[in-house]
Amino acid sequence: MIVHGHNESARESVARFLEQLGFEAIILHEQANQGRTVLEKIEARSEVRFAVILLTPDDIGAMKNSDDLQPRARQNVLLELGYFIGRLGQARVCALKRGDIEVPLDFGGVVYEPFDAGGA
Repeated sequence: MIVHGHNESARESVARFLEQLGFEAIILHEQANQGRTVLEKIEARSEVRFAVILLTPDDIGAMKNSDDLQPRARQNVLLELGYFIGRLGQARVCALKRGDIEVPLDFGGVVYEPFDAGGA
């Protein structure tokens, strides 16, 4: 399963890489809705054995009463990161981080792999 925000090039490069390795790249928006909500679609595909979470700087935010805006991943991506860590365990989730973005402190033990400028 590939979880992503708005960065289409990151999503496509990871999907093509996984397919070249012989894996099926499941991208949720490419799956039929069948009248389901996003969470229902995720649950319907929860038999996956591994998830790649793309943390790309699609949003900005700051703590309340602060003007220090920081790039961050979309909230739905962070929710799905937590879902798959809970469902599959940390060993079966790879969080790829692009750029210098804010990451959740609650995921302190998670290793975030950098997504380099060359797309590797």
